[in-house]
Amino acid sequence: MLTLNNLSSPGATRKRKRIGRGQGSGQGCQAGKGHKGQKARSGGGVAVGFEGGQMPMYRRLPKRGFSNARFKKEYAVLNLSTLQEHFDGTEVNRETLVDCGLIRGSDKRKDIKILAKGDFNKSLTFTGIAKFSKSAKEMIEKAGGTIN
Repeated sequence: MLTLNNLSSPGATRKRKRIGRGQGSGQGCQAGKGHKGQKARSGGGVAVGFEGGQMPMYRRLPKRGFSNARFKKEYAVLNLSTLQEHFDGTEVNRETLVDCGLIRGSDKRKDIKILAKGDFNKSLTFTGIAKFSKSAKEMIEKAGGTIN
């Protein structure tokens, strides 16, 4: 009887290639590596970034100056319009935002920034939020909300 535990189709699993095991292995003299050359040797192959002796790209490009990319501060960004949809006259903090599903994944570890996109007319209390845009702050205070 054919059931899921004994179901198989021919060719579903292939045998592993055993390279370098002699003439009878089906790999012949060169073990599937062709004739001589750098890639046929043991440990052979070109290094990452090697360009055949030409000066490699990573050495041609200048490496001067300062880049602020390592020190860039990233925020989990939220708009007031999305907050208006999810909250009704309550406190807004990191825990409530995570519970609502507005902050997920790696954003849970980032500081939160509120932007003023969309309409907003609810009086919410914001605690533990790192940053607000100037217009977002004005809209919150205009709607009767507070920022702690």
